[in-house]
Amino acid sequence: MLPDSGPYSNHRLTARLELKNKPGTFNRVTHFFSKEKANLGAIDIVEATRDKIVRDITFDVLNEAHGKRVLQKLAKLRDVKLVQASDRIFLLHLGGKISVQSKTPIKTRTQLSMAYTPGVARVSTAIGEDKSKVYNLTIKANAIAVVSDGTAILGLGDLGPEAALPVMEGKAMLFKEFAGIDAWPICLATHDVNEIVNTVKYIAPVFGGINLEDISYPRCFEIENRLKRELDIPVMHDDQHGTAVVVLAALKNALKIVKKDISKIQVVMSGIGAAGVACSRILLLAGVKHLVACGRRGIVFSTEESGLAAAKKDFMAHIHRDRPGKNLKEALIGADVFIG
Repeated sequence: MLPDSGPYSNHRLTARLELKNKPGTFNRVTHFFSKEKANLGAIDIVEATRDKIVRDITFDVLNEAHGKRVLQKLAKLRDVKLVQASDRIFLLHLGGKISVQSKTPIKTRTQLSMAYTPGVARVSTAIGEDKSKVYNLTIKANAIAVVSDGTAILGLGDLGPEAALPVMEGKAMLFKEFAGIDAWPICLATHDVNEIVNTVKYIAPVFGGINLEDISYPRCFEIENRLKRELDIPVMHDDQHGTAVVVLAALKNALKIVKKDISKIQVVMSGIGAAGVACSRILLLAGVKHLVACGRRGIVFSTEESGLAAAKKDFMAHIHRDRPGKNLKEALIGADVFIG
């Protein structure tokens, strides 16, 4: 991965300005950005004539509201015309972030006949006679479905399947860039567990694995468990297990540095939703003996208190319970590790 040319900003705008070509105009513009607490970046000349200079000015703002205020005031400056403004993150997403590309070019009639009809019929016949050949003769072995219903998008909540699509596209990019795996965003317009499970089962013949993403709990537990039972391909809920793997890796490296035994440390887990349960489970499997799980009302002692009864029965049977009646602040006393 190449180094960035500069620091990252989540709110970086570029404004194209048409300035009157006379002394002091550009100075007023730079003073304006300083006054509005917008951090100037690149400044490029697009066009220069006797009467005007067109410049692209890139600047960072604190948030979207700050950016809108800056642009509104910028458009009112004397001798300055705001031609257009763009947000680099939205520019990156124009038209989507992924596409389908052919592995074999079709430039002749022979190539067309081999890739499609009539040649492809022989391949279909071979797979029909032996379904295991689908892994060698199609994309299935290297294809992942990234499935979401848009009910738990990042930290934004339920925004719907359309709003989930750019996130799933981004995850598909990660699969391709980091592992060479072809991933396909599948955003479903339903919250019903049965409908989600059945839909994934219906499309499963295309894929070698299923990655569940941004599905709210507790439904995510049931969906994952049912699909694991009913499909013959790997199924993973990324928000649970992806997070858990990273947490365990970080903990193991930290313990090496401080020279502590994983079986002797005291772990406090704040938040036992999908990620919290999965992180706790993997830590217990890795050898953690002392783990306190805390919810909104303090240490959790029963599945009823957690609100995720069915999903947490096996988890709740193993958590450490020697500090009854404690809240999170009290549970942290003497702890070696806090995860929240």
